[in-house]
Amino acid sequence: MSPFSAEVIGTMFLILLGAGVVANVILKGTKGNSGGWMVITTGWALAVFVGVVIAGPYSGAHLNPAVTIGLAIAGKFEWANVPAYIGAQLLGAMLGAFLAWVIYRDHFDATNDPDTQLAVFSTGPAIRNTTFNLLSEIIGTFVLIFVVFYFTDAEIKEPKSPIGLGSLGALPVAFLVWAIGLSLGGTTGYAINPARDLGPRIVHALLPIKGKGSGNWKYAWIPVIGPIVGAVIAAILYMTLK
Repeated sequence: MSPFSAEVIGTMFLILLGAGVVANVILKGTKGNSGGWMVITTGWALAVFVGVVIAGPYSGAHLNPAVTIGLAIAGKFEWANVPAYIGAQLLGAMLGAFLAWVIYRDHFDATNDPDTQLAVFSTGPAIRNTTFNLLSEIIGTFVLIFVVFYFTDAEIKEPKSPIGLGSLGALPVAFLVWAIGLSLGGTTGYAINPARDLGPRIVHALLPIKGKGSGNWKYAWIPVIGPIVGAVIAAILYMTLK
């Protein structure tokens, strides 16, 4: 396992389980149909946990270009490695979206609404307002990146010695994503991750989905640019306060 393959596989699991829970809740005829927002946000939080468990020991489990860029701005990650990480995240997101479609293919075919089909792959606004949709993604990602900067390892204080938590160390970021989804996700679906939205949106455009509509590409720049801007602001504020 290399850092590149860890980012690919970790992001693949993240999107497979994240897109999977959306498909289970909104596609026609599934066991979890109409499960609601709590199921979706919980599923995404657990998807983050799984992705971080896999990739954490090998790549730091960025799984998100906004995380990679934010850490690089703050001097916690080498800029030379940024392109490879982002490429791995985009590839992993595409693979995860493809696998989610394979699993739910019959339910995609049974769902007549093209907007519902697209919603499994990518985010969209509850109320279309470009300025506030962009602001929503900026703020949501700002919260994600800023809080990540303040994660600390468990330790025994007297004398100070770190405690290895193993896979349980992935829980804080899962709870953070859960909190963002529950509190801030109702406006745009909280992409807060350019690869999470762009990769699956590309896969949607390529797949032979019955009754498929457009990919809403006019909106697609918002869940890419918004998270990057939010990450930049979070990194600058963190460095200023530090």
